[in-house]
Amino acid sequence: MNDFFEKIGIDLGILVLMLMVLVLILIVIILNMSLGLHRLNRKYAMFMKGADGQSLERVFNQKLKEVDRLSLANEDNNSEIRLLKKEVGKTLTKYGIVKYDAFDDVGGKLSFALAMLDRKNTGFILNAIHSRDNCFLYIKEIVNGESYILLSSEEMDALRQAVKFGEVEI
Repeated sequence: MNDFFEKIGIDLGILVLMLMVLVLILIVIILNMSLGLHRLNRKYAMFMKGADGQSLERVFNQKLKEVDRLSLANEDNNSEIRLLKKEVGKTLTKYGIVKYDAFDDVGGKLSFALAMLDRKNTGFILNAIHSRDNCFLYIKEIVNGESYILLSSEEMDALRQAVKFGEVEI
């Protein structure tokens, strides 16, 4: 073997020294990996033990039961929300009001037309006409933004306001 190294021109002492350095480097790498594995084993043992000594399986079962409970509660909430949306669609959320003087001898714009509509523009118009002696109230039904009874100009203005209620003007 000596002859082989002499033919290539490598000194046996240098080769042994290089191998010793390589062995030292490998020992350092193995120690580092061993310490990392030891830390990982410690973390795994703590993970499997659980925070308060419970088994991990018991904790998972509790969490899965909680997820099932929350899923049922979510389904209940979704059905309640659908019901609320249905009911909110029926509420009168749009309005328009026009104040006016019904008679020349009565000032102060005490008469008014009030239109109250839902999202589908269905509702009513309440017209209150004030005179010196009396107050008359008239109600007219509105279906899809239209009345089957002739509307006064004030009632038409109130209806237009209510139909456009909440629209953003550009």
